[in-house]
Amino acid sequence: MALSMRRIQIPAMFSLVLWGAIWELIGRFGGIDLIPPLTRIFVAAVETIALDKFRNALLMTGEVFAIGLGLAIVVGIPVGIVMGRLRIAANMLNLWVNIFISAPLTAFVPALMPILGIGQTTVVATVFLFSVWVIVIDTQAGILTVNKSLIEMARSFGATRFQIYYKILFLAALPEILTGLRMGVIRGVKGVIIGQLIVALLGFGELFDLYLGSFLMERFWALVFLIFGLAFILVQAVVLLERKFEFYADVR
Repeated sequence: MALSMRRIQIPAMFSLVLWGAIWELIGRFGGIDLIPPLTRIFVAAVETIALDKFRNALLMTGEVFAIGLGLAIVVGIPVGIVMGRLRIAANMLNLWVNIFISAPLTAFVPALMPILGIGQTTVVATVFLFSVWVIVIDTQAGILTVNKSLIEMARSFGATRFQIYYKILFLAALPEILTGLRMGVIRGVKGVIIGQLIVALLGFGELFDLYLGSFLMERFWALVFLIFGLAFILVQAVVLLERKFEFYADVR
């Protein structure tokens, strides 16, 4: 006689609560100075948010992140569209795009300093390099999935080249483009933090260096969690856009 098993659904928040409890116990009784109790980290996070240094670092980091990601979008989407439409462009650029998306870009970042100097320009370039390749690849993938009959129909109705590229190709590939944007945001956050730490101690990089140098581990982990939270909010904003435009994939 077969026994029926009821599926036990565990809420997603249970995992966070469990790991938070483990962290708290290790911090209080583990004797590890590098891992303070989670409750003290939350208190430090509230205190950190109120600091002028944190707000200044947030504004500086947000500025270079927005510029770098904006450049990645402006360059990545058109390049991806061209690679999806023209075989010669795909043959010329596919190799380089795949090299850069798979390469350890962190090791490449210090090479930017002799070219761009030590400052925000180098951090912007770091964000751009981390983000642009995944946007290019996902945009190209979206263009390649567009039904060719849609393009032929648009031409038969006298659509201009601009109308074909915008109203047909771009909108039909929008789900993949937004996926690339989401991945670009994730990689861009990595790029801005790595750039600020390696290239120039600016923004959050300066705060990380200050807290580690002074062994203020509560503030250090609080800053880590705050950055994770900001990145999560940015990614979820793009996810909402993806859900809003899901119908384009169905229509396509």
